[in-house]
Amino acid sequence: MNFPTTPFSKQQLIPQEETLEVLKQKGELFIGIPKEISYQEKRVCLTPDAVNALTSHGHRVLIESNAGEGANFSDKQYSDAGAEITRDTKKVFSCPILLKVEPPSIEELSYVNPQTILISALQLKTQQKKYFETLAKKRITAISFEYIKDEDGNYPAVRSLSEIAGTASVLIASELLTNVNQGNGLMFGNISGVPPVEVVILGAGTVGEFAARSALGLGANLKVFDNSITKLRKLQSHLGRPLYTSTIQPKNLIKALKRCDVVIGAIRGLDRAPVIVTETMVENMKPGSVIIDVSIDMGGCIETSEITTHGKPTFIKHGVIHYCVPNIPSRYSRTASVSISNIFTPYLLKIGEDGGLENSIRFDRGLRNGLYFYHGILTNKTIAEWFDLSYNDINLLIF
Repeated sequence: MNFPTTPFSKQQLIPQEETLEVLKQKGELFIGIPKEISYQEKRVCLTPDAVNALTSHGHRVLIESNAGEGANFSDKQYSDAGAEITRDTKKVFSCPILLKVEPPSIEELSYVNPQTILISALQLKTQQKKYFETLAKKRITAISFEYIKDEDGNYPAVRSLSEIAGTASVLIASELLTNVNQGNGLMFGNISGVPPVEVVILGAGTVGEFAARSALGLGANLKVFDNSITKLRKLQSHLGRPLYTSTIQPKNLIKALKRCDVVIGAIRGLDRAPVIVTETMVENMKPGSVIIDVSIDMGGCIETSEITTHGKPTFIKHGVIHYCVPNIPSRYSRTASVSISNIFTPYLLKIGEDGGLENSIRFDRGLRNGLYFYHGILTNKTIAEWFDLSYNDINLLIF
């Protein structure tokens, strides 16, 4: 009986040993945290507790002296947690891994060694082409924490800071309504026999949700406007109660603005926040009422808004108090620092466990989403289109 011939030899048909992928051993990270020099930036990436968690796992943390001062963390607290403290800025920037809140300046990038891993905010709207050219020249691997996704597909850093901004907007408004700040003397709070403060929130995203949560907690009457029915539905579901919600229709909005005491602008766009409230609408608002434009960092959604600073946060236009500070979370530097630290720490510990960033980005899609430079190669399409640069898909580079 003749058996059919096969293209394989007898040797090839014998079961072969399988070569399994061998993961790298746990790596020791050397992390540098420089002091933030950006205007009015008081936050720090890691709290002393976070540093303690990292040093307990065998990692080294080098912190520039007074880096945590703005968030009321002393050098001694960091030193007790196991960090090394130095006054030499260049020494901190020479660390293999750099952690910053704000992106480094061009001058700071000159201190950075080639092949460094940079983890910071990106803040695309404030960047220049030269920044990305410098990263490419030094073959830097850069991760933007606002682009990192969690397992649910959300952006944890953006959400955390939006929660702070939303809650803060109501606290700031309640302070600006007082007589001390030239407000109309109204108090947030459900005082018996006194009509509650009327609040209009533009936008039903995370900022809008937490502003609504805080305003309701203080006993205010609330009206929320957004063109997304899904967001409005989610907002009511998350708050667990029915609210006045409306799509952005001029008739309803004008009526609400005329009666309200506080407006919180929290609508964002892809490139620029759309202008929802015109100057005429502001002119018809009650004297002494307050506008908090949280979306001012994207141009603002109120026509009369102009960027202000923490030093001089308000101005009055048409009898209405405007608060238009772009970086609200840094007003609460300690809370914001703890919030950012809570996001950074698990990722850093995981990078250490995986044996380095290379392995982490290979297996963690969410972390890979935050990557915008890989060994000096631009991997983010948005940046490439914005600054007319060439880019490569990260998935083609690491597999």
